[in-house]
Order: sequence, then structure tokens, then C-alpha cells
Amino acid sequence: MLEIKVAAKLAARRKVSYYLGIDGGGTKTTCAAGDDRQVLATATAGPSNMVRVGEAKARESLHQAVRQACAAAGIDPREVAHTCVGGSGAARPELAAAVRRALTEILPVPITVVGDMEIALEAAFGAGPGVIVIAGTGSIAFGRNEQGRTVRAGGWGFAISDEGSAHWIGRAAVSALLRAADMTGRASDGGVTGENSRLEDAIFKAWGVTSLADLARAANSIPPPDFAALFPPVAAGDDELAQQVLTQAGQELARLAVVVIHRLFGSPGAAFPEVSVPVAAIKVAMTGGVFRHAPLVRQVFYSELRRLDGRAEVQPQIVEPVEGALRFARRMAAQKTG
Repeated sequence: MLEIKVAAKLAARRKVSYYLGIDGGGTKTTCAAGDDRQVLATATAGPSNMVRVGEAKARESLHQAVRQACAAAGIDPREVAHTCVGGSGAARPELAAAVRRALTEILPVPITVVGDMEIALEAAFGAGPGVIVIAGTGSIAFGRNEQGRTVRAGGWGFAISDEGSAHWIGRAAVSALLRAADMTGRASDGGVTGENSRLEDAIFKAWGVTSLADLARAANSIPPPDFAALFPPVAAGDDELAQQVLTQAGQELARLAVVVIHRLFGSPGAAFPEVSVPVAAIKVAMTGGVFRHAPLVRQVFYSELRRLDGRAEVQPQIVEPVEGALRFARRMAAQKTG
């Protein structure tokens, strides 16, 4: 009798389908394991943005996140029916191929690779209209209207774009410190003498430098330093320079959102040629570590966006993109079998 019950349980388990959703970023990689109805477990590993950390490091992070999520969920990776990965720039064919190559070493196909903005939009609004603004290591705004048309703004890379991102905030903070040193005369001695501000001390510690001259050399080094590593001390700073940088970040992110809103839904005062149907309210959501860990950025973003376009309705909660990746995996598996 016991053997029959065990066999029945095993048979019931074999009928369950398992899916993985992966959010691969420049700072961390999150993997969610789930079945048809719920999330069973999540795990977080290191960065897996191949442009920033290289293929070897990305592969290591992806493998670690998958193995830990599957172990926590009590499933074998070979049982996974479909996997969806979302990552910054991951929709580019060569990067998508590298991600698939890394994951097929431990997971069965199919493995779908899409952009991080797509899984974030899915997590925020499902198949409905809305605008998602991502502010993590990089930044981008992405939206969809009722007709299914999508538009993006920003996200052209840390050297020329990514306004309001962790990288942008770190670089802006270094620039602000050096500009302040010029104005006070401290720059003439390399910032060796005089009393450092709390922000200055925190940034020196984060990069392991001891003077403004060292800070400038580090900032201008090739390859470029990790400006995103300076975001935590800036976000935690309460002095005037930190507040100025965070305020500007919130404003920049609001401007990105407005570009997408106006292209998709028209400007409140003038009809865009691409838009024919007026919209009373436009849903906007936030995701990423900058929004999560910098309350001032969230507050400024909300206020500036409402000032620029009163139709915007900003959701207060921070979206988890990995949930969108898991939904994608479920839906794609259903379409394949349907």
C-alpha cells in the first residue's frame, strides 16, 4: 500500500511543469523557480551583464543563481520546461547566443532571452499599457500603449547615456566633489589639506583613494572604474552635494519617462502625429536599485513627472522584473503546447 502511495505521488509530481525566470543585471542576477501557479524559490548571485563583466563571470553568476534557485525549490534543473532570461542588452543576437550557450550547459531548451525592459514591463503591467522606468546600474524607460506599440528612451550605455542610473550618480558625485574643490581652492593642493566632507570620505573609502588628485586619476583611468560602486555612499549621504546629485537623478529619470509617455500617448497640450486616441491616466512603474535604495530619487521622480505630465499615475511599489521573466516562461511554454 505504501509503495502504491509513493508511486502515485511520484506520478503526480511528473505532471507538474517547472519554469525559471532570470533577471540578469550589472550588479546582481536573480533567478525565480516556479510552477504553473506560484513562485517556489528565488536566489541571487553576482552580475551577469556580459558587456560589463565578460562572458566567464556572467556564466558563473547564471549557473550559481539557477542551481541555488532549483535547489531551494527542490527541483532538478533538467525538469525545467522553459526558461526566460531578461538582461540589459541581452536581446542583441550575439549576447543572447552567449547567454543561451552558458545556460544550456545546465538547463534543457527552450531558453528565451529578452531585454530587461521587457520583463520589467511584463512584471508591472502584464500585457496591458504602461511605462516602466529602470534605474539600476544603467537606466532606460520603456512603454506600451493600448494598441501594443512600444517605445523606449535612454539606455544607450554608461559612456553617453544611462541618465539617473547608479553609474551616472557615481560619476556625477565625483564631478561635483571636484567642482566644489575648485571653488574652495582645495584642488590646488590635490585635496590633501583641509577637512573632507562625509561624502568625500565615503567615496575615498569606496575607491581606496586618499586625496582628490588620486580620485581624479582613478576616475580618468582606462579601463574606466566602477562608478556604480559609488552609488551606495551617495544614496546614504545627507550633505548638500549628495542631495543635489540625487535630485538631478530623479529629474533625469522623469524626463526619460516623459519622452516615452508623449510618444505613446501624446502631449497634454499638443497632439503627437503618432497618437490618435487621448488618454486620461497613464500608469508608470519604477524598478531597479536606485529607486529601491534612494528615497529622494523616488520622491523627485514622482514630483517632477507629475509636474511635466499630470496624467502620470506612479505606482508606489518597486517592481520585481524577475516575476515578469517567470511569467514569460510560463506563457511561452503554453504557446508551444497550445
